[in-house]
Amino acid sequence: MQQEKKLNNLLFVINPIAGDIDKNELEDEIKTSCAEHQLTCAIYRTTGERDSEEIQQRINENNYDAVIAVGGDGTVSLVGALLIGTHTPLGIIPLGSGNGLSKDLGIPQDTEEALQLIHEHVVRSIDTIDLNGQPSIHLSDLGFNALVVKRFCEGDRRGPGAYAWIALQEYMNYEPKFYRIETDTENFEGEAFMVTIANANAFGSNAAINPSGILNDGRFEICLIEPFPKAAAPGLLYRMYTDNIDGSVYTRRISCHRATVYNVDHEVVHIDGEPAELREEINVTMHTKSLKVILPIPEES
Repeated sequence: MQQEKKLNNLLFVINPIAGDIDKNELEDEIKTSCAEHQLTCAIYRTTGERDSEEIQQRINENNYDAVIAVGGDGTVSLVGALLIGTHTPLGIIPLGSGNGLSKDLGIPQDTEEALQLIHEHVVRSIDTIDLNGQPSIHLSDLGFNALVVKRFCEGDRRGPGAYAWIALQEYMNYEPKFYRIETDTENFEGEAFMVTIANANAFGSNAAINPSGILNDGRFEICLIEPFPKAAAPGLLYRMYTDNIDGSVYTRRISCHRATVYNVDHEVVHIDGEPAELREEINVTMHTKSLKVILPIPEES
């Protein structure tokens, strides 16, 4: 497979609080790498205030060949949302606690290897999803996991350990909520422990909620975990971590092109790892191959 054209003018969007590496050293590494390959690069550090507007302004004023998200899933979602429907590809240098999308895309989790993709890569288009006007690239949730994400974002601790501790605390008293779901293929009405609207495969923890999902097939999946006895929890977790969640009697998966989810009990929602405020009626639509991404060159078979 042939190498893609060279990316000469780049914007790196760095989340300064993601990961546990020195961002000044990382910036130096980025600038050195770009200089060695005779590339022009600009750096934008996120602040948590008006980042979308600031990044969009820079994109509008410069003819970037790519925008590289340097951080976790939140940073990737922030940058990716601005590039949907454009010809500018998204690059990812994963530095977060989960890095779910980058894992599903096969992007190296090593910073140096991920940076090398800028120079040796292919560009491919993936699907994105829209929830009441808000873009989702990876996975969005209603129910238990969304509540855990909300508590995690509200807390001071980061990392898989903090997430697991919050999940354990919330699980002890969590009650399934009622949902009504209408899609172009089938419907659902009843209680669920969690409802995942999946464009991809696995959470950043490597738990695969949608193991057979494909990021560019023009479809998304609604993955339901229905009410289950407490004793069944270890088995469900085991199935998620062995890509066999569909084998559980407590799960159900609906593959579709469009859907409406009625969040009757007004349970919390997250989109790509970030808590979101949506109406009770959530309209979900698919935008086929609407986001270009920088990926590793596939190995020839």
